[in-house]
Amino acid sequence: MRSAKDFFRPLAVGAPQPLTEIPARPSRAIHFFDPSNEKMAAKIPQMVGTVDVLLGNLEDAVKADNKVAAREGLVRIAQETADLGGQSGSTQLWTRINALDSPWVLDDLTTLVPAIGDKLDVIMVPKVQGAEDIHYIDRILAQLEAKAGLARPILVHAILETARGVANIEEICGASPRMQGLSLGPADLAADRRMKTTRVGGGHPGYLVRQDPPRGDDGTAQIDADRTTYQQDLWHYTIARMVDACAMHGIYPYYGPFGDIADVVACEDQFRNAFLLGCVGTWSLHPKQIEIANRVFSPSVEDIRHARRVVAAMGDGTGAVMLDGKMEDDASLKQCLVMVQLAEELAAIDPKLKAQYDAITLD
Repeated sequence: MRSAKDFFRPLAVGAPQPLTEIPARPSRAIHFFDPSNEKMAAKIPQMVGTVDVLLGNLEDAVKADNKVAAREGLVRIAQETADLGGQSGSTQLWTRINALDSPWVLDDLTTLVPAIGDKLDVIMVPKVQGAEDIHYIDRILAQLEAKAGLARPILVHAILETARGVANIEEICGASPRMQGLSLGPADLAADRRMKTTRVGGGHPGYLVRQDPPRGDDGTAQIDADRTTYQQDLWHYTIARMVDACAMHGIYPYYGPFGDIADVVACEDQFRNAFLLGCVGTWSLHPKQIEIANRVFSPSVEDIRHARRVVAAMGDGTGAVMLDGKMEDDASLKQCLVMVQLAEELAAIDPKLKAQYDAITLD
């Protein structure tokens, strides 16, 4: 571990100064695309401005024979697409590089940073096991940034896909000032944990609690009677732990993929659970999931109206007030300020939301 006085010093001579605070840029949907797929690539210019993050995927979903084509395709898309990536882009540009133990990852970094480092906002690193993985990426990026003459550091996002990664989650979050956030990788994590599910995210009908049995007149439990069951969320613990670790280190937690593209109802439920627990966004594997993510990870008009009323009623933030028969105090105010701040950030990039929030009255 670096000492506190050295933590924010560049790791290479000429590298940009590390950030002391990660920008709160809206990233409700991180939309994945394969840069080697010409059909997908052709749609990217039209998607700029409609999704918070476009991510050029170089890892699992790209076949080995297409790795070079995907890398070169991402460079071409970044260079040719206006308003994509960088501090002024209306849509952020991210990439998911290949795993650190793969034969492609060094070429990913040494190609992308010199060619499009000024437009690349975040590099997503798969299967992060511990702080050592982040330290490795941190040093290489500093050297490449210095060589390319970049003025701002590229941020790093880690995917939780192994049991060891979850066990080391706090040290991963605090490993570098580059750390932007974490995403849940449910499929690989399930395999690594030996969980008995083949689903990519979401709940499982076998993971449930059952209503207690009714009792007969003699008090005997009727265990064979019809009893209601309630499906549970396999990922509740991991998401909650991820949210706590990210909040502790001032970075951002994300839900990962929801694999059943057709089940938009269950997808929305899973996204909303993650939003309520504290996640700021999620992955999108299909354009139909973008609309769901944008809606779910944006506070409702009703929530913002209530939050603004509490802020207005609390004045200097001390004491307590009664509002609609409910007590609101300083803790309530803090909760409401989280919602109000998020609404302001989203209104700055989403004209439709801005119109809805601006129309709110506090009567």
